[in-house]
Amino acid sequence: MASELHNPIPGGIRPDRVAETVSKYRDGQERSDGSYATTVTAFYDLITDFYEYGWGRSFHFAPVNGGASFEEAIASHQHFLGEAIGLKPGTRVLDIGCGVGGPQRSIATEFGTSIVGLNISEYQLKKCTAYNRKAGLEDLCSVLHGDFMDIPAESETFDAAYHIEALAHAPDKTAAYAEVFRVLRPGATFAGYDWCMTPLYDHRDPEHEELKQRIAYGNALPYIASFTEVTEGLQSAGFEVVEARDRASDSDPHAPWYGPLEGIGMTLRGWPRTSLGRKITSTALRILEGIRAVPQGSFATQEILNLAADSLVAAGRLGIFTPMYYHKARKPD
Repeated sequence: MASELHNPIPGGIRPDRVAETVSKYRDGQERSDGSYATTVTAFYDLITDFYEYGWGRSFHFAPVNGGASFEEAIASHQHFLGEAIGLKPGTRVLDIGCGVGGPQRSIATEFGTSIVGLNISEYQLKKCTAYNRKAGLEDLCSVLHGDFMDIPAESETFDAAYHIEALAHAPDKTAAYAEVFRVLRPGATFAGYDWCMTPLYDHRDPEHEELKQRIAYGNALPYIASFTEVTEGLQSAGFEVVEARDRASDSDPHAPWYGPLEGIGMTLRGWPRTSLGRKITSTALRILEGIRAVPQGSFATQEILNLAADSLVAAGRLGIFTPMYYHKARKPD
């Protein structure tokens, strides 16, 4: 398992199909006519091992304060949601788009609550299950294979729900929120962080529009919502919006959310996610492809992620994009 964690090579697809999958992903994103489920599944089958290589097992950003390390900031960002939705032992919670389960395990350990991780990627769920078992958290952490647009659970099943940057992939925000609303018990709280264009974004500005499109292309997003689209979508689904704000403003001005992609506070463990680290990884993968030591398409996958990372940094510097629009909503009694 350890070798899988530290190698930026697509592990969710047969080696002889990596290049074909990358090509289909590119075509689907460029034409914007691909199936949401197919595109997102292919994306995570391609990039999960890259993310673990550069980011660890929690695939999200976080505000940084008080000289906290990257890992401390990530955990604090997760626990903020646990506090927001009032987690405690005995509650049953849905983690929407759980990835390989980094947040699930962190929150379950912190609050002693039972968490079901929903994910469309069978490859990620396989990893999540193995990590949960290794951590001794099988009694608290379980997984559910399915699409958050059609959650395979009975109505009024969960006491709370959260997502961390997962519903950025939703092709229809209101429809996704309606599914979350359905599976929550009356009085339950739902909170999360979403990827949004901020009020500083101007669709008439060519640079703004290009960065928006590049972020969507490099992250398997059908579109990127505004703050208003998130809050109005929650209300349309039946939720009462309790709080909504951009947590990016909680960061130390000298340690912005995109800092890890620039090398701010860099450690040896975080080196692969920096600009220089990404370039070196790309060069290495190109060479290794040439001698057939890694699957054809590995370099192309890394290049998609490089485009995404560079665009996120540029949009972050301009203040036109945030990956942490926090929203807390309640299902009426």
